Order: sequence, then structure tokens, then C-alpha cells
Amino acid sequence: MKTRIVFIFSVLCAVFPVLSNAQGTVGDLKSEFRGRIGVEADHKLSKGLHLGLEAEARINDNFTTMRRYQAGAGLTCKVKPWLKLGGGYLFIAKFNSSGQLKPRHRVYADAKATFHEGDWNFSMKDRLQLTHRGVSSQYSDTPNAVSFKSRVKISYKGFGQVIPYALTEARIFLNAPACSAVWDSDDEVYSNYSFLGYTDTYLNRIRGGVGAEWKLNKKTAFDFYLLADYCYDKKIKMGTDYEGKAYLSSLTYKQHLYPTLGVAYKFSF
Repeated sequence: MKTRIVFIFSVLCAVFPVLSNAQGTVGDLKSEFRGRIGVEADHKLSKGLHLGLEAEARINDNFTTMRRYQAGAGLTCKVKPWLKLGGGYLFIAKFNSSGQLKPRHRVYADAKATFHEGDWNFSMKDRLQLTHRGVSSQYSDTPNAVSFKSRVKISYKGFGQVIPYALTEARIFLNAPACSAVWDSDDEVYSNYSFLGYTDTYLNRIRGGVGAEWKLNKKTAFDFYLLADYCYDKKIKMGTDYEGKAYLSSLTYKQHLYPTLGVAYKFSF
């Protein structure tokens, strides 16, 4: 446990200087409240092997716009008393700012280790995921985005039916578009642009959260939670000159803070 925390802290300390010195400009920090409503189902197929189903709706723009629906299925297998391995698929129906549907397909693989100390539970979960986004410009976004997420969660079972918990998570974008360009501060333009492929790696989200799971009985429960996401997203805008040659119009890193209230209904069958 201590080794894992030290490792995560070391990664954050190493990545933050890279963020602060990245090519481009950093925008002002903006904030937006969000909401989530979900349902999760768990079915035991055999000893140690479970099928999981999930569906969720996400509300953005300070609870004014339904911007995303998602549904998926996955399998988890207990390979040791303290270790579970899993994988699955998620379909994401996301709407852009113009209301256009932008479907996405995600596959993932994860590993979760859980340790118990009295009424305390400590879990550590790593996930590698690939999201097919089908973007229109290879220079501005990644068609098949690969991310790695690492989460630490602590829960307490000493209150009977109500189990409070706290978590923290870091997400690293592994294959963002990379480019080389020269910035002219006098004319405020980029020149000598070249696309370097999907080779940029950076920390693009840090999450903290608290919540409580309220067990109604052995098979059903409600999960109430509050998340706070700090997102740091790379945004590239391209243009085309009179010869049809692509050039870099702007390169910015947008900062957002997303407090999120959520509730999920969980059941097993």
C-alpha cells in the first residue's frame, strides 16, 4: 500500500512540471457542475466469475443539458482472494455543443487488488482503456485514444448498512497528437509545423471523491457520491493555407474543474 502511494505521488511530481512547461498556452480555470444517474447489475456465472452490466446518464452544463448516455458489459474473474482481473465493452452516446450525436466505442482491461483491516477496506484498481472516437481530423484529436487510470479507494464497514468511502484517481492520456512548430510572439502565429504522430503523453485528469453505499438488503443498494475532477485537456486547432498545406492555428491546454453529484442503483441476480 505504501509503495503504491509513493509511486503515484512520484508520477504526479514528475508530470506536473511537464504540464507547466508544455508547448502552447494554458487557459483560465473554468468550473461546471455535473450530475450522473446510473444502474449496475452483477450476475454470478460461477465461483469467482461474474458478469457485470451498467447504464448511466450524465448531465452537464450546471445540470441543464443531458450530454451523454452509456451502457456496457464486462467480466471479472477472481484469480486470488485479494486480486480480480476484468475486461469489458462500453458504448458511449455523446452529444457535442451543437447537439450532434458522436458515438464512441470503448474496450478496457483492469486489475483490482483489495485488502482488509478490521472494518476497513483498501482497494487499488488500474485500468487500461481504448476509446474509438472516429474524429474528423487526425491532427486535432486521436481516433483511438488510449488512457491509463489508477485509483485508490478506502471504505469503512463499521456503520452497518451504510458504508462510507473516499477515493482518488489519476488518468494519463497515452497517445495524444504531437506536433512541432515555431511560435512567433510578435505576429502571434505558428510556423514550420509538422505532425509527429500520436506520441504525446500527459496527465489529463485528477479525481477526488467521497460517497456512501446504502445497502437495502443482500442484493440491492444505492450509491451516493460527490466527485471533483480537475481536467487538463490539450486542444489543437488546424488551418489550411492557399496551397492546401495544413498549419497550426492554436495549441492550448484547457483547465476545468467538474464537481459532480451522482447516484447509482446496484443489484445482483
